Amino acid sequence: MGEPTEIRTASADRAETARGAGSVPAPGVPPRRPDGSTRAAQSTGAALRSRVREQRRSPARPRLWFELALIGISYWVYSLVRNAVPEQAASAMKHADWIWRFEQWLGIGIERAVNHGVNSVTWLIVGMNYYYATLHFIITIGVLVWLYRSHPGRYAAARTVLFVTTAIALVGFYFFPLAPPRLMGAGFVDTVLVHHTWGSLASGAGAHVSNQFAAMPSMHIGWSLWCGLAIYFLAKRMWVRVLGLLYPACTLLVIISTANHFWMDAVGGMLCLAVGFFTARLVYHVWAYQLPREPGGLPDAPVTVPVQWTVEEPARR
Repeated sequence: MGEPTEIRTASADRAETARGAGSVPAPGVPPRRPDGSTRAAQSTGAALRSRVREQRRSPARPRLWFELALIGISYWVYSLVRNAVPEQAASAMKHADWIWRFEQWLGIGIERAVNHGVNSVTWLIVGMNYYYATLHFIITIGVLVWLYRSHPGRYAAARTVLFVTTAIALVGFYFFPLAPPRLMGAGFVDTVLVHHTWGSLASGAGAHVSNQFAAMPSMHIGWSLWCGLAIYFLAKRMWVRVLGLLYPACTLLVIISTANHFWMDAVGGMLCLAVGFFTARLVYHVWAYQLPREPGGLPDAPVTVPVQWTVEEPARR
């Protein structure tokens, strides 16, 4: 005769247990993983990682008081570090002479000709002096405010680009002191001194509180190109997008006409900005302008970016 059903079932249960974990957990005690962690802990860790991933894909709405404090403290630190760099006059002049000779060898050493040509038109060079002294700050702050109000989902990533760019520039100021053309004594005109323009820390009374040898890389180019790209990719009206692209181009003309920078300083600023964009790409997994316009949402219209920038998300299982 066969065994009773109850005995046969109990035997099957014991065999199943033996093939499984080898023991039956006590009631109310969560089963343990081989590494000693519980399912509850595993679930908490997975939830945290998921939340971090979502924050990267769709950053939270920025808080005004935090952003104001962050920008204020960051600019204070930037100014402090920039001006605390030892002013190594001999090295700065040597580097300026090297860059000037290198540009002439390449056939692009036109800074002095542009400087003298624009300086001959008084109203134009005076306007450029004020442009150099003011718009660098006004437009950068204006674009930050615009991004905060109109593109809060992209603001954090765009701000990260700007901050990383500026941090790398500080490294350049320290390790590669460079005299601007107006100080190297090669026939360049210091347009601020000649025309008695106010507002610039590059010449005159402001020169005593500002590092005169922090020309490489050019943050006038780094910041203006950051502004221009943000406007170009995110503005809706075509004429505004065109103005966005014209702004860094005009800034390049200004920094050369006023003899505050070489061409190579502008290249250095663009390289710093490129590193800033790639850093933000690593943090947020997409380019800054591809994030949703609103936190947690989807773009209300396609963002015009180069097709090479598009990265397809892997299918979720």
